[in-house]
Amino acid sequence: MLKIQAVFIDRDGTLGGSDKVIYPGDFKLFPGVKESIKLLKDNHILVYSFTNQPGIANGEAAFDQFEDELKWFGLDKAYICPHRHDEDCTCRKPSPGMLQRAAFENDLELNRCAVIGDRWTDMLAADEAGCIKILVKTGSGQEAYDKYINKQYFGRWGEIQPDFIASDLNEAINWLMAKEGVKK
Repeated sequence: MLKIQAVFIDRDGTLGGSDKVIYPGDFKLFPGVKESIKLLKDNHILVYSFTNQPGIANGEAAFDQFEDELKWFGLDKAYICPHRHDEDCTCRKPSPGMLQRAAFENDLELNRCAVIGDRWTDMLAADEAGCIKILVKTGSGQEAYDKYINKQYFGRWGEIQPDFIASDLNEAINWLMAKEGVKK
């Protein structure tokens, strides 16, 4: 059994908020999320954000505001793509660029990491990087799940399948902990 090194968590719709972007200062975590993050950290698993935030490029918020907020929530480091979708960057999901950068900077084996998100772009990036893929049904997750069930999502190599589908982040982390043999 490979021990999980890190968990990458999407922000909007996964950690809290909704399916829309809520800027720092107004963003609220879903119930139990701080405790779930603490559970990961208590078990020596790194916890990173993994989020597209084009509002930074549009001047609607600053990179530091997102980074500070995510660290205040208990995450170890923030991986944030500040670009708009039309900028052709290598970091914006569904590209695995943020995951690859984190692996390089933190000496991670991506096949020993998990991605938790509410959008199919999260699953595509995780799949391409070789991470465990967990789709949550919060935020845009129910819509992504419905499209998945109807076989509307494919990746570079064919149909993408999440390793686990959770009702929320807390259930996703409990599943990972059980997989690791950790009792809550």
